[in-house]
Amino acid sequence: MARFTGKKAKETPGLNMGSMSDIIFMLLFFFMVITTMRESSLYVKIQVPQGTETSKLEKKSLVSYINIGVPMDQYQSKYGKEPRIQLNDQIADVSDITQWVELERADRSPADRQYITTAIKADMAVKMGMVSDIKQELRQAGAFRIFYNARKGERK
Repeated sequence: MARFTGKKAKETPGLNMGSMSDIIFMLLFFFMVITTMRESSLYVKIQVPQGTETSKLEKKSLVSYINIGVPMDQYQSKYGKEPRIQLNDQIADVSDITQWVELERADRSPADRQYITTAIKADMAVKMGMVSDIKQELRQAGAFRIFYNARKGERK
């Protein structure tokens, strides 16, 4: 006959960690998919003017931004207090726009190059002469699709 031993204290079983890695990777992929990276840091202050005839862009991935405004307070000692042009993450001059357009085209696929739109995001206080100079440089570079950023206003 078999021997019966006394009741031992039952141990709690260990946690099954097999599915923990699946859960972690699922969360990692979820956050990687929904997160958008900031394309560039703003060095200039921009208060966008109001527009009555506004429309949304269809493909924002094909938009290259030119920011125009007075440098922010922490950059005024370096760049001054006059309105400046920001191309991606650097302050530039009007003469640098042609080279910048060429670099933007090189970054895109050949099929998308004809659909690249240049968005001018200018502060309300910027003089129109500076915007006209930028438009002339864009024409010389062959960037004819220009979009002006504005916030939606009411019709009068």
